[in-house]
Amino acid sequence: MGLSLSQIGSIMWSGRKYLCLPSYIVLIAQLLLSTPALATDIDTLIQHIDHLWRGETSRAEMEMQVKTQRYQRTMTMETWSRGKDYSLVRIRNPVKDRGIATLKVEANIWNYLPKINRVTKIPSSMMSGSWMGSHFTNDDLIKESTFAEDYQSSISFEGERDGQLLYEITSIPKVDAAVVWGKVIMQIEQRTLAPLHALYYDEEEVLIRTLTFDQQRTLDDRVIPMRLTLQPTDKPNESTVIVYRDIRFGVPLDSTFFSLKNLQRLR
Repeated sequence: MGLSLSQIGSIMWSGRKYLCLPSYIVLIAQLLLSTPALATDIDTLIQHIDHLWRGETSRAEMEMQVKTQRYQRTMTMETWSRGKDYSLVRIRNPVKDRGIATLKVEANIWNYLPKINRVTKIPSSMMSGSWMGSHFTNDDLIKESTFAEDYQSSISFEGERDGQLLYEITSIPKVDAAVVWGKVIMQIEQRTLAPLHALYYDEEEVLIRTLTFDQQRTLDDRVIPMRLTLQPTDKPNESTVIVYRDIRFGVPLDSTFFSLKNLQRLR
C-alpha cells in the first residue's frame, strides 16, 4: 500500500537539511491530481531523486569493488558535496592511489594526481569516461547530469511487477542536454520509496547497463540503499559495487571548502 498525501508532505519537507529523498509516492494515480498539479509534483519528485545521496550538504565514506576480466581491485573513498554544484571525491586506500581526487565546482571539474602533483581539468567530452578503471563514469561520481535539468521524465508504469508494487519513471534527455544516455528507466519500491533498479539505454534504445540498489537502511525515518551494483550488459561477468559505510547529511560545508587548494591538500 502507498502512503497518504499527508505522509508525502512529511517525507518531502521534514528534516530537509539532512536528506532529500526521491518521494515517488507523489505519483500515485489514486491521488487524482489534475494534470498541471501532477506536472508540478513530478518536477519536485525529480529534484528529490537528484538529491538522494547528496542532500543540501553531505559527507560519506564508501568502498568501491571493481571486477573486470583483467583485474579486481578495492578502493575506499571519502566524499563531500554541497548541493549540485560542489562535490569532492578522494581515494583513501589503497596506499598507491591515496590522495587521487576529483573536484567539481559549478561547471568546472578537475582531477588531482598526487604522485606527479598535477591538477588536470576534465573537458565535457570526457564525462562519459571511466572513473579509476571502474564501470562508473566521471559523470556518475560527481553527478554533473541531473534529471531535473537534463531530462524530461514521465510515469511509465505503476502497479505490481514480479510480486512488488512499483513506480517506474522513464526519463528522456532534453533536446539541448549534453548527456550520455538516450533513456533512463528507474524502478521504485512503493512501500519504502527506495530505488530498486535503474536501466540505462543508448540513443538506439539498447540497454547498456543496469544499476541495482539494495542493503536498505533507515536514516531519519527514511530508507536509503547503501549498496549500488553496476552491471554492464555486454560484460555479464564484470561489475562495480559501491557500498556506503557511513553517510551524513546537513554537515557544515561552505562553498570555499571546494577549492583547488583543498583538492591537493586533503590527503
